[in-house]
Amino acid sequence: MSAQAAVASAQSYPTSMRSSWLIVALSVMLLLLCAASLAVGRAPLDVGAAIAQWVRGESTLATLVLIELRLPRTLLAVLVGASLGLAGAALQGLLRNPLAEPGIIGVSSCAALGAVIAFYSGASFTAPLALPLAGIAGAMVAVVLLYALAGREASTLTLILAGVAINGFAAAATALALNLAPNPFAVTEIVFWMMGSLADRSISHLQLAAPLMIAGWALLLTSGRALDALTLGEDTAASLGVRLGRLRFMLVLGTALAVGSGVAVTGAVGFVGLVAPHLLRPLVGYQPSRLLLTSAIAGAVLVLAADIAIRLIAVGPELKLGVVTALIGAPFFLVLVLRLRRETI
Repeated sequence: MSAQAAVASAQSYPTSMRSSWLIVALSVMLLLLCAASLAVGRAPLDVGAAIAQWVRGESTLATLVLIELRLPRTLLAVLVGASLGLAGAALQGLLRNPLAEPGIIGVSSCAALGAVIAFYSGASFTAPLALPLAGIAGAMVAVVLLYALAGREASTLTLILAGVAINGFAAAATALALNLAPNPFAVTEIVFWMMGSLADRSISHLQLAAPLMIAGWALLLTSGRALDALTLGEDTAASLGVRLGRLRFMLVLGTALAVGSGVAVTGAVGFVGLVAPHLLRPLVGYQPSRLLLTSAIAGAVLVLAADIAIRLIAVGPELKLGVVTALIGAPFFLVLVLRLRRETI
């Protein structure tokens, strides 16, 4: 081993250890929050007794509440939060922009548009899974449009501009659907869904979204080394053997699968993909490969903690998850912008 390599290895060792301990700590926190999520609700529930009854095959009200309501809600919170945190870290590494988040490439807005179309057409009322299926279809359409506009070998700037165009089109189409909605009840349903929520989600929603999310995670997590090389610049990364077009395609498709399927099931949940990587980056170093997994776990912790807080706050109608994450994330975003502004002056 050369002297430079030995020094680099010695310098990265503390960061690697810190990253490992952080993953352990976040995982323990996530498990504790999962247990709390199963126990918290409008009705008191003895989780231990309910699990014992379920294992014995007894069909009681407690097992019904646990298995049909609280367990899917908890697992969806973990999956959606992990998808948002992971996609945010990956896109910040790809675009080399600390303000990047999953909505920047138009996937979230197109997934929301697909769900709105399901509401508008009445399909969501006739088929329970029409809503998430339409949202997933919208996310896939976003990927097709993105590469139809930008091309597979597009530069990072071209991808961003294409994403802005897709976001604008999806927002305009959503506003048109709201404007032409046949009755005020349809408008109310659309608006409430767009606020984001995990209430009343079932095992069917979980079974539909989970495989697509996991496929998206696989694409995002395997891009770590390429993202590390990209921090040195596109030319240097290409000279190291990174195929930039393939990397961009993998990350866009992974984001579409992970985030698009999450939005299709829960509605819009914003700012998690921005907040989670920023909270952890100073702790794990500025190497994207180390940030991916930790951001996924941190995103799951943030969403699950927010959902538990919603159930603990008694304000009449349950608060929407997207509203709570926006109230947390928007001030964070403003502080981040001001800090970056000071650094550039």
